[in-house]
Amino acid sequence: MAHSMSLPSTGLLKYGLVTGTQVSQGKCSMLASRSSARFFGIQAVQDNGGPRRLVDIIRIVPQLSRNYFQSPSRRALFGGISLLGGFYVAQTISLSFGALGVNDVIAAVLCVLITEYVTRFYYSRPKVTFPLALLNNFKMGFTYGLFIDAFKLAS
Repeated sequence: MAHSMSLPSTGLLKYGLVTGTQVSQGKCSMLASRSSARFFGIQAVQDNGGPRRLVDIIRIVPQLSRNYFQSPSRRALFGGISLLGGFYVAQTISLSFGALGVNDVIAAVLCVLITEYVTRFYYSRPKVTFPLALLNNFKMGFTYGLFIDAFKLAS
């Protein structure tokens, strides 16, 4: 005997996710399927028939993110956002430590070490995944921001 009940979650509905829980005897599995162009249908099958737990939602998030980033336009968009985010962080670090005049050498050493570590981490992997590419884009934006700030100071 299967009962179907809907448990709306305000956080997931905000992002265009429609949630529902299907309860059946003796089963516990999760399914994520794309129901339309804008909405995902999420179903969690639980033994006890209780409300959806947070861990069930957390287990679904990687599947949803993999499906979301399948589009090349979304990958390019988030790559650009990552690049500009690195540029912004570099400008912020340069401005804050340059204005204070305290610990700017230590901040420069930390920036170089972090950049070199990310470069080594990126090029030591046999396969480049999307989060790793975003990290490399952030690093490129960070380095570009520091170079631009150095040119601003030199003029």
